[in-house]
Amino acid sequence: VYRGSVKDFQGFDANQDAEALYNAMKGFGSDKEAILDLITSRSNKQRVEICQAYKSLYGKDLIADLKYELTGKFERLIVSLMRPPAYGDAKEIKDAISGIGTDEKCLIEILASRSNQEIHDLVAAYKDAYERDLEADVVGDTSGHFKKMLVVLLQGAREEDDVVSEDLVEQDAKDLLEAGELKWGTDEAQFIYILGRRSRQHLRLVFDEYLKIAGKPIERSIRGELSGDFEKLMLAVVKCIRSTAEYFAERLYKAMKGLGTRDNTLIRIMVSRSEIDMLDIREVFRTKYDKSLYNMIKEDTSGEYKKALLKLCGGDDDAAGEFFPEAAQVAYRMWELSAVKVELRGTVQPAGDFNDDGDAQVLRKAMKGLGTDEGAIIEVVTKRSNAQRQQILKAYKAHYGRDLMADLKSELSGSLAKLILGLMLTPAQYDAKQLRKAVEGAGTDESVLIEIMATRNNQEIKAINEAYQEAYHKSLEDDLSSDTSGHFKRILVSLALGNRDEGPENLTQAHEDAKKLADVSSNDSSDSLETRFLSILCTRSYPHLRRVFQEFVKMTNHDVEHAIKKRMSGDVRDAFVAIVRSVKNKPAFFADKLYKSMKGAGTDERTLTRIMISRSEIDLFNIRGEFIDLFDKSLHHMIEKDTSGDYRKALLALCGGED
Repeated sequence: VYRGSVKDFQGFDANQDAEALYNAMKGFGSDKEAILDLITSRSNKQRVEICQAYKSLYGKDLIADLKYELTGKFERLIVSLMRPPAYGDAKEIKDAISGIGTDEKCLIEILASRSNQEIHDLVAAYKDAYERDLEADVVGDTSGHFKKMLVVLLQGAREEDDVVSEDLVEQDAKDLLEAGELKWGTDEAQFIYILGRRSRQHLRLVFDEYLKIAGKPIERSIRGELSGDFEKLMLAVVKCIRSTAEYFAERLYKAMKGLGTRDNTLIRIMVSRSEIDMLDIREVFRTKYDKSLYNMIKEDTSGEYKKALLKLCGGDDDAAGEFFPEAAQVAYRMWELSAVKVELRGTVQPAGDFNDDGDAQVLRKAMKGLGTDEGAIIEVVTKRSNAQRQQILKAYKAHYGRDLMADLKSELSGSLAKLILGLMLTPAQYDAKQLRKAVEGAGTDESVLIEIMATRNNQEIKAINEAYQEAYHKSLEDDLSSDTSGHFKRILVSLALGNRDEGPENLTQAHEDAKKLADVSSNDSSDSLETRFLSILCTRSYPHLRRVFQEFVKMTNHDVEHAIKKRMSGDVRDAFVAIVRSVKNKPAFFADKLYKSMKGAGTDERTLTRIMISRSEIDLFNIRGEFIDLFDKSLHHMIEKDTSGDYRKALLALCGGED
């Protein structure tokens, strides 16, 4: 099935188009609208024919005339569209290695994503256009393992046999593990050989096997074992093996997000993928970033340049509300990856040689007399497990006849006080306090209710209920019921029971559950869409729900999260999405929450503090890994940049390291 956005123009006449372009550029000024309409609605093969017809009719070079008449980004885009794909890639690489410095990102993008045939065509086009050897030029402009991998990719010799040997899959996964994680230093040659030579189908299975035996995705190991441009190249290769469309969707998003636009990247991708997989890229973009590629281009560009890019994009997926096979495939792969058992690790461990009485003395000394030694308090509190902190509370009382919590409260202030006092509560007491704050007073903080209730397991929910009753002399369920309403109330009350099934998946039941979630035709008010989602999402076990979501994708070509966003709204939508994301990948859910708490102007310190406290002994190490995978920056770095003083020092201690 053709997945490009630009197709052959029906009723094409090269001479007629050449004449139209000549007239558009004749005289004073040029008709840019006519130029962009014509060129963006012809396939590359047809544009090449137009160039030949133009030369025959007028004895002039069409590309030279376009360069003369047009300017800036619009000129670069239109001229790029006129070159055959291989010559376009050759020009991009020539520009990347010419002059002072090298555009490594351009080299990586092109060589990591092209097929064997596309690489062969590129090498030939480079030789034809510049009378130079591409490999020799790349070798002369790069170095080290980065150069070696580029040379391997330039051979265009990746295996293309789809018949996969299970034994070789297991061996390659084991060799990669032993070349990196299990080796003192890194055997880069093994990474180059396997990732540069094996077939795409084979490597996808190797990556799945690697996740099983290493307990982490291959991308995370590459980040830890490799560095610099070599690391970026290997990550690009892995991403393209997994899904070329997903790789380009991410590249396009990064080209436009934040201040400024990386126009060279935007032009290169929109041109090079317009007749290959632009529809797939659009669909993955919409799924990953909750907005259409069309709308992001519309917001980020202007003038004829914008109009031409939107024509190449070929449509607005926000308006269509569609979800297609490539996006479903990406979603399905994420469900499969989430089902692999990964060891959850906190960043705070019990201190060795723990002495509760000694720690109580250190804390008392830090708060005695004029001034407070915040550093000493941070050192003790953040380097002890919660169970050890509870022992320190008792030792402090026994030794000094004083309440440590009250002393900390009087000596500390602001964000640091909230963080340290939160760490001194048991996890259940802390969650109960956060829930109480969310429902008391004017207004309700629904986001806190959703975050806590949607992510805690049965045991944690039951402990929260007990802590809430003890602290506030009323039941959590009663407070939730009186402070919320409708389907949202029913979701929270159901979750507050802590009665989620804890058994394994049931394939037959999962198929039936997926059918219930997919059914939009029911007119029975007692079996509303929200009721059906509640009865499944709030009661089934996590392993079973993962299977339900896989069945849903197979049944509808829709990701269940996309379906929720399309069919529901408000707090009900947010609650169900939080449950789905928690089931899918809980560390990734919290990584996203942490990123949003710090991105942009200002910091949401309540969310930042709450998550750092509540996940520090459960899965904060995993959250760190997901954070760097998702946002290309470490949690440590973002905390360091976004906070200050003793609050920052305490958060970084909880974070537990720089990735």
